[in-house]
Amino acid sequence: MDDVADKVAKFQATTGLEDSDLCTEILSAHNWDLELAISNFTSSSAENYRSASEATTSTIPEEVETGLVVGGPHGPPPGLAWKIITLPFSIISGSLGLISGAVGFGVWAASGVLSYGLSMIGLNSGRNGESSARLVSVSAAVSEAMDFVTSFERDFGSLKPNFVAEGFMDALQRSRNEYKLLFVYLHSPDHQDTPVFCEKTLCNEDLVAFINENFVAWGGSIRASEGFKMSNSLKASRFPFCAVVMAATNQRIALLQQVEGPKSPEELLTVLQRVIEESAPVLVTARVEAEERRNNMRLREEQDAAYRTALEADQARERERKEEQERLEREAAEAERKRKEEEEAQERAAREAAEREAALAKMRQEKLLALGTEPEKGPDVTQVLVRFPTGERKDRRFHCATTIQSLYDYVDSLGCLEVDNYSLVSNFPRTVYGAEKLSLSLKDAGLHPQASLFIELSS
Repeated sequence: MDDVADKVAKFQATTGLEDSDLCTEILSAHNWDLELAISNFTSSSAENYRSASEATTSTIPEEVETGLVVGGPHGPPPGLAWKIITLPFSIISGSLGLISGAVGFGVWAASGVLSYGLSMIGLNSGRNGESSARLVSVSAAVSEAMDFVTSFERDFGSLKPNFVAEGFMDALQRSRNEYKLLFVYLHSPDHQDTPVFCEKTLCNEDLVAFINENFVAWGGSIRASEGFKMSNSLKASRFPFCAVVMAATNQRIALLQQVEGPKSPEELLTVLQRVIEESAPVLVTARVEAEERRNNMRLREEQDAAYRTALEADQARERERKEEQERLEREAAEAERKRKEEEEAQERAAREAAEREAALAKMRQEKLLALGTEPEKGPDVTQVLVRFPTGERKDRRFHCATTIQSLYDYVDSLGCLEVDNYSLVSNFPRTVYGAEKLSLSLKDAGLHPQASLFIELSS
């Protein structure tokens, strides 16, 4: 048991997969051969690899899985090679991924015919019905897609299909969400026909307009990892290579059309128009059924809302009756409470006022006593005149060694001010004797032998 857990942990650390259940399934599918499992997972040609969950949830019959779709009551659309392709696991794990179960633009019936009932569009269920989680970081796939779009626009101009700057699986998911087919272009930079095809065909104004209107477009260079893997999956043998695909079940896509080799814009446009025309019933049915689901959901919501509205109206009337009764009771209780609070507040205010007055009187008395007896006139005595904001003047003699703080104590002891924040200021020159000068003596502050100060109230 410890050996199994150790192999799962090593596989997770090496591959970056976070889902321990998925790692267990992968190792089990490789008979717990750790090196083989890692080799197949990291191989760029891992087309033959698929997770164990695919084997248990697959709804595609074997004959559809291995060849062209033929037969059935309707038969395949004429001229189109409808083919199921299983994507390599490295493509799945490099992006959001297709989801196990019935998802995609449709479900392939047992006879191999694409069902036109697209009832499962938009579902995104993973294992145990939960939303699918990213298996590994998508940064590599997105980076490659962004590099391709940038490079293509630099080489061939801005008139081009609107290639999405995201990984293949995310582009496939986008096409499902928008009820469109996915146009795939695999770019071979070294092929001799590539420049002309891109310039004359792929960047043709009419073709570009048709692709942008009817498809989600994804492109990748075969020099890049994801582009190379998709060329293997789609078995691209000639370049330039274009394909039209749609999502199927599990880790599969349906190849609706592929175009290999150089083509004129008219030839490629004709092929794509035919694909759209022959796929129209599928796409229309998908949109119609999605709209029906939305309408049914909206109808149920409206019915539920109407019921809730009626119920809430009855409940509101009952609440109003109770609230009115409670309001009257509260008002009576509130009036009584306010009356008592007002009486208590008046008593408290009177008591606090008396306490403040007593405290102020005590403070004034203490400061007056601290000043001591006013000294007689002499060479070491400073005469100080203080003017109050009311115009009143007070003067007193202080010893020249007395500090500025004593002047503030003197003003406070007079009780002429109703504020605590003020400053003593002199004119000519204007000097504010603030907190930083309280410890200076009158002589050091330049106020000896006499000084005239006024009180400046602080704002």
